[in-house]
Amino acid sequence: MRKGIHPGYGPVVFRDRAANHAFLTRSTMTSEKTIEWEDGHTYPVVDVEISNVSHPFYTGTARVLDTAGRVERFERRYGKRGGA
Repeated sequence: MRKGIHPGYGPVVFRDRAANHAFLTRSTMTSEKTIEWEDGHTYPVVDVEISNVSHPFYTGTARVLDTAGRVERFERRYGKRGGA
Protein backbone atom coordinates (compact mmCIF):
# COMPACT_ATOMS: atom_id res chain seq x y z
CA MET A 1 0.00 0.00 0.00
CA ARG A 2 1.18 3.51 -0.75
CA LYS A 3 1.98 5.63 2.25
CA GLY A 4 0.06 8.80 3.07
CA ILE A 5 -3.11 8.16 1.04
CA HIS A 6 -5.06 5.84 3.36
CA PRO A 7 -7.20 7.07 6.26
CA GLY A 8 -6.36 6.06 9.81
CA TYR A 9 -7.90 2.77 10.92
CA GLY A 10 -8.46 2.32 14.63
CA PRO A 11 -10.88 1.52 17.42
CA VAL A 12 -14.17 3.46 17.43
CA VAL A 13 -17.30 3.13 19.55
CA PHE A 14 -20.59 3.21 17.63
CA ARG A 15 -23.53 4.21 19.81
CA ASP A 16 -27.18 3.61 18.89
CA ARG A 17 -28.97 6.37 20.77
CA ALA A 18 -32.46 4.94 20.16
CA ALA A 19 -31.68 1.54 21.71
CA ASN A 20 -29.12 2.77 24.26
CA HIS A 21 -26.59 0.29 22.87
CA ALA A 22 -22.92 0.76 22.02
CA PHE A 23 -20.24 -1.48 20.56
CA LEU A 24 -16.52 -1.16 20.02
CA THR A 25 -15.07 -1.98 16.61
CA ARG A 26 -12.41 -0.75 14.21
CA SER A 27 -13.22 1.83 11.57
CA THR A 28 -11.84 4.70 9.50
CA MET A 29 -14.53 7.02 10.89
CA THR A 30 -13.45 9.66 13.37
CA SER A 31 -15.23 11.95 15.79
CA GLU A 32 -14.45 14.84 18.09
CA LYS A 33 -16.60 13.27 20.81
CA THR A 34 -15.04 10.60 23.02
CA ILE A 35 -16.31 8.04 25.50
CA GLU A 36 -14.64 6.02 28.22
CA TRP A 37 -15.19 2.35 27.40
CA GLU A 38 -15.56 -0.60 29.79
CA ASP A 39 -11.84 -1.41 29.53
CA GLY A 40 -10.92 2.04 30.91
CA HIS A 41 -9.61 3.44 27.61
CA THR A 42 -11.06 6.49 25.87
CA TYR A 43 -12.25 6.06 22.27
CA PRO A 44 -13.92 8.32 19.70
CA VAL A 45 -17.69 7.78 19.61
CA VAL A 46 -19.93 7.95 16.53
CA ASP A 47 -23.68 8.23 17.11
CA VAL A 48 -25.86 6.24 14.69
CA GLU A 49 -29.62 6.32 14.23
CA ILE A 50 -30.10 2.60 13.80
CA SER A 51 -28.11 -0.57 14.47
CA ASN A 52 -28.73 -4.31 14.63
CA VAL A 53 -30.33 -3.83 18.06
CA SER A 54 -33.01 -1.41 16.84
CA HIS A 55 -33.42 -2.38 13.15
CA PRO A 56 -36.82 -4.01 12.45
CA PHE A 57 -35.27 -6.82 10.38
CA TYR A 58 -33.05 -7.99 13.23
CA THR A 59 -35.59 -7.43 16.00
CA GLY A 60 -38.27 -9.49 14.24
CA THR A 61 -40.73 -6.62 13.90
CA ALA A 62 -40.30 -6.22 10.14
CA ARG A 63 -43.49 -6.20 8.10
CA VAL A 64 -43.76 -8.64 5.23
CA LEU A 65 -45.49 -7.16 2.21
CA ASP A 66 -48.10 -9.22 0.40
CA THR A 67 -46.40 -9.06 -3.00
CA ALA A 68 -48.42 -11.98 -4.40
CA GLY A 69 -51.64 -10.12 -3.62
CA ARG A 70 -50.31 -7.01 -5.29
CA VAL A 71 -49.37 -8.91 -8.44
CA GLU A 72 -52.78 -10.58 -8.61
CA ARG A 73 -54.54 -7.25 -8.10
CA PHE A 74 -52.43 -5.71 -10.88
CA GLU A 75 -53.24 -8.61 -13.23
CA ARG A 76 -56.96 -8.30 -12.50
CA ARG A 77 -56.87 -4.58 -13.13
CA TYR A 78 -54.71 -4.53 -16.26
CA GLY A 79 -54.87 -8.12 -17.49
CA LYS A 80 -52.09 -10.65 -17.77
CA ARG A 81 -49.25 -9.99 -20.12
CA GLY A 82 -49.17 -12.15 -23.23
CA GLY A 83 -46.51 -14.86 -23.07
CA ALA A 84 -43.81 -15.22 -25.67
